[in-house]
Amino acid sequence: MSGTIDDKTLKCIRCGFCLSACPTFRLTGNEADSPRGRIYIMKSVLDGEIPIDDGVLQHLDSCLGCRACETACPSGVEYGSLIEQFRTKIEESGIRPTSQSFARKQMINVMTSPSAMKLAVTGASVMTKLTGKVGELPQFAADLITGTPGTHVKMPSIPSDLVSSKLKTFYPAEGERRYRVGILAGCVMRVMFNATNLATIRVLQKNGCDVVIPESAGCCGALHLHSGFENEAKERAKALLHSLNNSDFDAFIVNSAGCGSTLKEYGDLFAEDPGYRDIAMKLASKVKDVSEFLMEIGISVPEGRFNETVAYHDACHLAHGQRITSEPRRLLASIDGLKLVELPESDTCCGSAGTYSLFQPEMAVRLQQRKIDFIETTGANVVATGNPGCLAWIEQGCKERGLNVRIMHPIDILDQAYNG
Repeated sequence: MSGTIDDKTLKCIRCGFCLSACPTFRLTGNEADSPRGRIYIMKSVLDGEIPIDDGVLQHLDSCLGCRACETACPSGVEYGSLIEQFRTKIEESGIRPTSQSFARKQMINVMTSPSAMKLAVTGASVMTKLTGKVGELPQFAADLITGTPGTHVKMPSIPSDLVSSKLKTFYPAEGERRYRVGILAGCVMRVMFNATNLATIRVLQKNGCDVVIPESAGCCGALHLHSGFENEAKERAKALLHSLNNSDFDAFIVNSAGCGSTLKEYGDLFAEDPGYRDIAMKLASKVKDVSEFLMEIGISVPEGRFNETVAYHDACHLAHGQRITSEPRRLLASIDGLKLVELPESDTCCGSAGTYSLFQPEMAVRLQQRKIDFIETTGANVVATGNPGCLAWIEQGCKERGLNVRIMHPIDILDQAYNG
């Protein structure tokens, strides 16, 4: 990545604006669990004042990587890039037990392999139906990835309407062709939310887009990068770049906030690699979140209605990573019958944060319950959000609370309105 960790830490003027924006500091009140405190820890390690030890590990692992601090920061501290680079340094330091590091990497490998993910999701779905209980990771796996024996790790909710149909490589525009777009089918999206992928395709077709899905396009590397496995992230990013390099798109559409944020920063990821820098920057310049793209081109007004009260939750890597907040709301507000209500702390992390709910289950559940508390105050019967982790984690919390609330991607709502 461009810029050293040391350069990035020097931007912090320790003003404290980040404190109230940080979900973990809000819950713990511990300076070491705030962005300012974590930057101070990282700077102290780099200056040789303290070693990378279990204390450093604890405070850096507890960071969600939600990047809310970046939105609040007046000095432009690139905290997301900073924490990713330092987590790579942690993994390379050997301080984490080899078994734990290996288990975490394998967990991410499963999540980013559609075939392995499908097998895991199918097994978990069967067990949930048989027992009627919220799924948990097997205890040996929970012990390994958390490093704390006896820790219970709740699994995110698995959609009851899993759609596993294989996507075609080309879908023609309806009516006059306006644009030719590529779409990232994703990893978790491809397995758990393929119905949303199909809805995304239909909505784009409805708005005059030829939709292309390169068959060889796979993982973008986001989960590996956010967890400190930079080399593995780059391997996946390079494979994706090769699969898309000869494609002619007006835009490359993403419906997963975490993936979109990483793809838009490919230029930074490969800034020091002359072999990939140019094609990485070219792709990054064409990446658009689906709501962002639709609002830019102007959408066909849906003829149908969606007669529900909807609260919108800002996925962190959409609101803070990509600074996209108004577009999904304007998209939802364009639908007849839909009553959009404000969700308190809508841009505060729900606790999913990629692998966070698996690796830091206690804090993840606390954040989840805070989010569900606020959802209850809105009176909404639908919560809309644009990231698979948020969709599954918030749904799990609502089910456990006994709330009759549906969790939907904004594109699923728009698709329903188009289809009456």
